[in-house]
Amino acid sequence: MLKDDQVAFESALFTRAAAVEVLLRQVFDAPLLSGEIARPERLMAAMRHGVLNGGKRLRPFLVVESAALFSANDEAALRVAAALECVHCYSLIHDDLPAMDDDDLRRGQPTVHKAFDEATAILAGDALLTLAFDIIADEATALPAERRAALVLALAAGTGGMVGGQTLDLEAERKRPDEAGIIRLQAMKTGALIRFACEAGAIIAGASAVDRERLAEFGSAIGLAFQLADDLLDLTADAKQMGKATKKDAAAGKATLAALHGADWAREQLHGLIDQAHALLEPYGEQADLLKAAATFVATRSS
Repeated sequence: MLKDDQVAFESALFTRAAAVEVLLRQVFDAPLLSGEIARPERLMAAMRHGVLNGGKRLRPFLVVESAALFSANDEAALRVAAALECVHCYSLIHDDLPAMDDDDLRRGQPTVHKAFDEATAILAGDALLTLAFDIIADEATALPAERRAALVLALAAGTGGMVGGQTLDLEAERKRPDEAGIIRLQAMKTGALIRFACEAGAIIAGASAVDRERLAEFGSAIGLAFQLADDLLDLTADAKQMGKATKKDAAAGKATLAALHGADWAREQLHGLIDQAHALLEPYGEQADLLKAAATFVATRSS
């Protein structure tokens, strides 16, 4: 990534992250919705701890920037981005639980089950997932009803996407998958939400089916790059650098592409995925520069 592109990307990532965090705070502080009786303070505190704790907000960035590619409604894109971040953070809260990856740290802070307790962490994750659908369905997300419905249907958080991928990840501790199985697992567990983040911009804008598929393919490429880079960092980085425990995949006996083929192979694949992602965005010219920079960042990040 050229220095100027990197500076522009980092500035945009920070700006988008700040805007999403402001909106999430507003959502958490909003009056009770119709039909709600009360919001338990401990549950809300756990939700805030799991969401308002820093993080790059990469997935929200991808939603907003992919929508901007088609001059879509900025406020609607921001709300969809916030909804996606609720889903992502719910997945992290549950993934950190003792029955899953059993992590004590997330983004350099105690995980939700450590800061509160396991039951509260489970419920906080459940509440965040539900909240995501509330945000998208709300009329404040100013999109035609069919687009809001399309976003809900495309949000690959269930059995055929993220949750299914987490299930395969747990199974991989008992029965090591082959290379095709690893790729399928990672495309579901990590790639599904990143693919959605990119495709969502085209849905928000009411773009053509061709554009929607192109952005989804871009998301698939950087989703694979994200997981491959994550696996590489788990092999080579330390806990202080990552803000969470490292070397855990090897300790748990999990198969990853980086472990299967080695760090040098992984770095070579990452370069190829950057090229693939950039090529998919060529039809959009300079308007896609920030998304191209995001692809490079995903593949070359150090934490």
